[in-house]
Amino acid sequence: MGEVVSYEVTDSVAMITMDDGKANALTFDMFAQLGDAFDRAEADHVGVILAGRTGRFSAGFDLKILGAASPETPALLRAGFDLSHRMLSFPMPVVIACTGHAFAMGSFLLLSGDHRVGTIGDFKITANEVAIGMTMPRAAIEICRQRLTTNHFDRAVILAEVFSPETAIGAGFLDEVAAADVVLAVARERAARLVTLDWRAHAATKLRAREGALSALRAAIVADDAEMRALL
Repeated sequence: MGEVVSYEVTDSVAMITMDDGKANALTFDMFAQLGDAFDRAEADHVGVILAGRTGRFSAGFDLKILGAASPETPALLRAGFDLSHRMLSFPMPVVIACTGHAFAMGSFLLLSGDHRVGTIGDFKITANEVAIGMTMPRAAIEICRQRLTTNHFDRAVILAEVFSPETAIGAGFLDEVAAADVVLAVARERAARLVTLDWRAHAATKLRAREGALSALRAAIVADDAEMRALL
């Protein structure tokens, strides 16, 4: 693959790894390479594990672009939430190996997997837009709404609460946690089981179960894009 995303298939599972050597900021280049990786996984007809680098899953959108109020700003937002929509509707199982911190758009990608394995440690998982002076995008709200528990939704979205990997399970960000030295192995074990499912039934059921959420997310993406472009 490219310089910041790698792709490797083993036993019907593609390991897609983000690693920019830093915080795994989500740039246009990162999104382009992730899109290529998911294209390849779909063509290869394999399940997916999406992982970050050690200690970092993703710090979210590149704030240099997000805060610039340029034509690139709505394009970057759309690229991120389009990827979330694709992951939530991906025809094969998607497992997330949350290898460390997950902030903002990083947490929304985390919420877009079918099964999420976090790393035990002093890591933060948070949708921190409100804390850094940003109104939460409609698309982000819809992603959170369909995965977070009712009693944690406001705490995460409106109050920008920071969760540890352990408390993130109760909130709905994660399904389980594992030690840092085995988190990728655990994610691979989960993916190995999921790829034994009947994939036609899996894909059809995923779309049926998430029909309302996917429709709301698509409408939110369009509304966010229109609002951002009107402000330029």
